[in-house]
Amino acid sequence: MKSRRVEQASLFPSKPAHGQPLAERMRPRSLEELVGQEHLLGAGKLLTQMAAAGALHSIILWGPPGSGKTTLARLIADKSGAGFKSISAVLSGVADLRAAIELARRQLAADGQRTVLFVDEIHRWNRAQQDAFLPHVESGLITLIGATTENPSFEVIGPLLSRTKVLVLNPLSEAELALLIKRALTDSERGLGGFNLGLDDRALEELTAQAGGDARKALNALEIAAELARQAQAPAIGAEHVREATQHKALLYDRAGEEHYNIISAFIKSMRGSDCDAALYWMMRMVEAGEDPMFIARRMVIFAAEDVGNADPRALSVAAAVKQAVEFVGMPEGVIALAQGVTYLAGAPKSNASYRAMLAAREDVRKLGALPVPMHIRNAPTPLMKDLGYGAGYRYPHDYEGALTDQDYLPEELVGRRYYEPSERGYEARIREFLERARGLRSQSASARSRNPHEDGK
Repeated sequence: MKSRRVEQASLFPSKPAHGQPLAERMRPRSLEELVGQEHLLGAGKLLTQMAAAGALHSIILWGPPGSGKTTLARLIADKSGAGFKSISAVLSGVADLRAAIELARRQLAADGQRTVLFVDEIHRWNRAQQDAFLPHVESGLITLIGATTENPSFEVIGPLLSRTKVLVLNPLSEAELALLIKRALTDSERGLGGFNLGLDDRALEELTAQAGGDARKALNALEIAAELARQAQAPAIGAEHVREATQHKALLYDRAGEEHYNIISAFIKSMRGSDCDAALYWMMRMVEAGEDPMFIARRMVIFAAEDVGNADPRALSVAAAVKQAVEFVGMPEGVIALAQGVTYLAGAPKSNASYRAMLAAREDVRKLGALPVPMHIRNAPTPLMKDLGYGAGYRYPHDYEGALTDQDYLPEELVGRRYYEPSERGYEARIREFLERARGLRSQSASARSRNPHEDGK
């Protein structure tokens, strides 16, 4: 009985469709033509071996835009001889997945051909939608290749991660982008070779720098720059054409994704490390990418209390003033206040002693519960409470030299416990000196009471 092959669309049309963008027309048609990702491709590399052996495993391709995720998925499916079905998580749902699964089932029954199901932007699907993959990946009916720009640890469910291998794709280097640009400029079949346009060295530098590792962005900018050069009847694409084509470099920054946390982490760590220049750079990365300036200001307020602390008590006032100024002035002028605050915080002496003291005190509260307040520091607003001993023996510090007494203020179980250990940096050195005197008095009193337990000492 003659098998009937279920028809699927060709992976690579023989001729580019009219009006296709240059980046689409120049999409590689073989693994050998692919530029970049050498850590995954080439002799002896994982993907090359999988494709050559026809033994594909389900994988998640994680990489920035324009790093070749879609192209790579198509090429390894084609190399392995598997069928290929592509759906987008942005435009598709469970119904589309069921249709793809049914197509794979028919193909397998017709001629034994396995199907690679490519899901672009898989992180866009919720848990229930991702759950729908599991039985079909588990049974081997489909080989799943998911593509995502987001960290799979956060965006892909655990059961699906355990059934797939995550492969990280890198942004293309400037040298790799330059190779793609030159190839597109000279390719007469799919590229711009028919226009006989040159490309200035400065224009090439602008293109590779503006692309930020994104091949699609580089080729799209090249196509527009070429059209501008042709309109000007210029013999070559110049830097001015590239600048006009790109207008503004969109920075990689997803306010809800991993890069958001990477950059805010770099910002905080730069201030903590007293590197004003790095802190300003990361702050401007966020501002230029459209981050909410109030988010930046709030992080600065937290940083002032946690990382500067009493080494410079003015830091918290400065950070709070920055937040107020940004609210009052708004953007874009509010960035000036942000910059002043960042340079102050980065340049201030650092101490996290207050923060560590808070953590230690919280641990005792949670571990020991509600210990009773010592009688001598209890409030005594009524005669009955006074008769019961509330407030008895309390010594008013202002009546003593230096406003210091040797009385204890902690519950009996915690007498002598020290949470706050001031550093010797900045103003905190003065605080340390004063607290040592105060603690010394209480320590002497505690020692005396231990020698004479019948002495009240209060």
